[in-house]
Amino acid sequence: MGVRDLVYRLYEHRLEGKLSGDSIPRHVAMIVDGNRRWARAMGMADVARGHRKGADKITELVGWCRDAGVEVVTIWMLSSDNLSRPKDELEPLLRIIEDVVQELVEAGWHIKPVGALDLLPDHTAHVLKKAKEATSHRPGLIVNVAVGYGGRREIADAVRSLLQEHASKGASIEDLVEVLDVEHIAEHLYTRGLPDPDLVIRTSGEQRLSGFLLWQSAHSEFYFCEAFWPDFRRVDFLRALRSYAARHRRYGT
Repeated sequence: MGVRDLVYRLYEHRLEGKLSGDSIPRHVAMIVDGNRRWARAMGMADVARGHRKGADKITELVGWCRDAGVEVVTIWMLSSDNLSRPKDELEPLLRIIEDVVQELVEAGWHIKPVGALDLLPDHTAHVLKKAKEATSHRPGLIVNVAVGYGGRREIADAVRSLLQEHASKGASIEDLVEVLDVEHIAEHLYTRGLPDPDLVIRTSGEQRLSGFLLWQSAHSEFYFCEAFWPDFRRVDFLRALRSYAARHRRYGT
């Protein structure tokens, strides 16, 4: 172990020592941004190499979350907007995502797909559905895999599902208007049944949500990290947890 690695290890221990169970977020959501920019910064002509490097980091992240006591982690791997990318860029990315999901299944995690699966190619959608079915019985940390995800699309899908549910019961629009509240919509979101994210982390220095968990993040805390996702380290994750623990959360304005 080099001197630099030793310094980081000691710093990690110091950060861990400042964290307590009461200050750990139940649900951490990750916008894993910067794979393509990392590849270009490294002089790589093929941006898929950046996505592959970033994919290798995801299994590490899930382990960090488990070790910290996080109960749910949501990882945004592909937005619905990204599905319009050129075929020669999209297809390798989808294969990488499929590989990552399979690695998470083999590692023993409880996988939940989060997104509009009907927008995805059949093979990718099948991999995600199979991962959900194969791991639904597993206890412990839940890993939400957000693929083909868009916040506006999610809310539209939730409203559509809600209308269909009430129509199937013979209820009219007027009946629904009389009883509709925010909980009715929440029950039809992709993340229904799970706690909203306490902490949203975005890498690469960008300071925006880009439509990620628009509904669920109303009371979330945010942490923006300058590192591109492939360079994100455990010490960066612990810094985000320390920042969260130091905040006095207020619900409202």
